[in-house]
Amino acid sequence: MLEIILDNKNGVMWDISDIVTSVTWKTSRIGRPGSLEFTLIKGSPFQRGKLEYGTGDVVRMRYKERNVFLGYIFTIDSGKDENVKITCYDQVRYLLSSAAYVFSHATVGDIIRRIAQDFKLQVGHIAETGYRLPSMVEDNQKLLDIIDKAIVHTLWNTNRNYVFYDDFGELCLRNVEDLLVDFYIGDHSLMYNFSSQQSIDSDTYNRIKLYRDNKNTGRREVYMIQDSANIAKWGLLQLYQSVDEKKNMAQIKELLDQLMVIKNRESKSLKLDCIGDIRVRAGCYVPIVIEEYGINQPFLVNECSHRFDGAEHTMSLELKVI
Repeated sequence: MLEIILDNKNGVMWDISDIVTSVTWKTSRIGRPGSLEFTLIKGSPFQRGKLEYGTGDVVRMRYKERNVFLGYIFTIDSGKDENVKITCYDQVRYLLSSAAYVFSHATVGDIIRRIAQDFKLQVGHIAETGYRLPSMVEDNQKLLDIIDKAIVHTLWNTNRNYVFYDDFGELCLRNVEDLLVDFYIGDHSLMYNFSSQQSIDSDTYNRIKLYRDNKNTGRREVYMIQDSANIAKWGLLQLYQSVDEKKNMAQIKELLDQLMVIKNRESKSLKLDCIGDIRVRAGCYVPIVIEEYGINQPFLVNECSHRFDGAEHTMSLELKVI
């Protein structure tokens, strides 16, 4: 059912499925690589031959014949006892390196492919967003932050949300709506505990100001939209940022309207503890039904942690409504 293969790059593939415990697979929608953590039992009676392993070795995990994780050993924690804790990360870990890039009229896909080529990473399905960022000048920035920034600007300008992740050894970009699972979680379906939160403390704005510096007049032009009712209700929460100088008035107004739709609302999040389903990972779009709180809508999975302990498979989800 759970299969973990270790490739220590010396020509031998080790099936360590029977000598590992406490397996945890974690994925995050933004800012972190996928990880696989497990405990290896040294000297297990199930071990065949002398097992060799080290940092940089390749680890593959499958569950119920489904490809789940492909990554590399980054940390080995061991001591006097027989338990060795192994931490692996997927390809996205290599995007935590910093570099300098200049992009002009590039899509998110163009940026991903350029960085992947430079850092010798494998690329899989890359969705075409249809939006080209006017320019990006990034100096000494984490590669993953550059990609995430491009995704955020694409969301602001298209109102379409994309997720970037490693899919069993290939960097992928997909529209979250294409990752809608065909089952629900909640009342009478997988969930056994939950907590909810409503907040205006993070990424909520009821006044949007966009500015650009006019090189001809030497003056700064400011464009604004606000929701007076929400300002009266929440107080003034302002987002102030630059806009590309090549945008015309119609495009600036459209961007203001889109930012207002995205930002001028409470953020709603849920945390669920559930029976595990390997089809769920960060970036998925999952229908949630909890009658007690009147919830019956899809949520975006921000964080997902699967735990395998013997025959037991559970998962914890942090969700965001979009």
